[in-house]
Amino acid sequence: MNVLIVDDDREIVDSIAIFLSGEGYKTLKAYDGIEALDILSENEVHLIILDIMMPRLDGIKTLMKLRESKNVPVILLSAKSEDADKILGLTAGADDYVTKPFNPSELVARVKSQLRRYTTLGSMEKKSGEIVIDGLHINTENKTVTLDGEDIRLTPMEYRILELLAKNRKRVFSADDIYRNVWNEATVVGDNTIAVHVRHIREKIEINPKEPKYLKVVWGIGYKID
Repeated sequence: MNVLIVDDDREIVDSIAIFLSGEGYKTLKAYDGIEALDILSENEVHLIILDIMMPRLDGIKTLMKLRESKNVPVILLSAKSEDADKILGLTAGADDYVTKPFNPSELVARVKSQLRRYTTLGSMEKKSGEIVIDGLHINTENKTVTLDGEDIRLTPMEYRILELLAKNRKRVFSADDIYRNVWNEATVVGDNTIAVHVRHIREKIEINPKEPKYLKVVWGIGYKID
């Protein structure tokens, strides 16, 4: 597995690389967003650890650019711990968020968790079938989504949440239910994190997210697909 580490602090990059190499991962290094995008265009990358505050092209802009063509898991790094920064990163398409300073063992655990989900999605035994809900089509073999014939680009985490709800149509899932089914125990997420992912999905699949046709919020309880 190839992990791209992107941070303008070379000591942090080298430190993360040492820990990941010790777990058997191959690491690639970049020190700003432009370098990262160049590496992504020439190498197969299975996960990206991406710092937010960087020169030339910051992490959020880099994330938005790579999400135009790639769905690999992204773990954001930042010295900021405010909820607004986390929400901004998750809304831009990040799958997880780690605040500096961080415990290297925790970061490695999160990397393993994200890669486990990513590889499972790509290597699951093929199952025939497609979930069709009016104009929303979810192909459970190749993990793609279309809406009225148009491709919908979801992050891996967004896809997993949508597939969970669609496979259990009309069942209401609380934030805790989604956490248990989609997140690994090694990853700690809150209700707000899940709400951000759900809102981002709705922005992509709903004509009017404020009056959703598919993904509904059951106030005080959770979420469901109608």
